[in-house]
Amino acid sequence: MVRKKWSQKENQVKLVIKPWGNGRIGGVKSVGELWLNYDRNENVGDKDKRYVFKKLYIKKGTKTSFQYHVNKLETNHLIKGKAEAWQENEKGVIEKSLFEAGDTWTIPCGRKHRLIALSDMVMLEASTPEVDDVVRIADDTGRGDGRIESEHKDSAKKKKR
Repeated sequence: MVRKKWSQKENQVKLVIKPWGNGRIGGVKSVGELWLNYDRNENVGDKDKRYVFKKLYIKKGTKTSFQYHVNKLETNHLIKGKAEAWQENEKGVIEKSLFEAGDTWTIPCGRKHRLIALSDMVMLEASTPEVDDVVRIADDTGRGDGRIESEHKDSAKKKKR
């Protein structure tokens, strides 16, 4: 059987380097996210998207930003690993939970959240397309609000570190 044009391998989709990334795709290290419904050289805004679908690789001992989204809604599924998850409840209290492979959770708009990787993790994230809608309350690497443009530049030319 022949591979169809409408199918892509992981090394053909958009990759994003993250401070917590531990994926290795096509020889590129520190990959944090694969944007599975984007082509490798596609920039945010090149094509209208009704959703964003990502595969995340998170290194043991690292944390995602403590953040919230004004309009973005996301659902996550943990494929591999364990995490301590923080999520604000409807009363504004941060609740903590242990997530393991097979767990799925949704983060409503406006709810503060964070993941702490207790082991190397692989997860899927499906979200609405507001990729710039990130308000960071705390970030271990000092990143500001919104999409970090430098993490998205020239994804096909990332150095093989």
